[in-house]
Amino acid sequence: MVIKVLGSGCANCKRLLEHVQNGVKELHITADIQYITDYMQIVDAGLLRTPGLMIDDKIVSYGRVPSVDEVKALIHNTK
Repeated sequence: MVIKVLGSGCANCKRLLEHVQNGVKELHITADIQYITDYMQIVDAGLLRTPGLMIDDKIVSYGRVPSVDEVKALIHNTK
């Protein structure tokens, strides 16, 4: 599973990255977590608002910071 956090490096983007890391740890799964800050990669992904969360190349959240529990549910529903 590849999980990407896309953002500019702002506080919300970093908070989302922390939520993803904690969610993966709590679920006891292995995932390739990537933090993408390159503007062109963000645009190419089709993201209009950050922070964004992609799981296996599918945008599952954008423009807000889901809680750790929400992140876990998004991961579970994408499996």
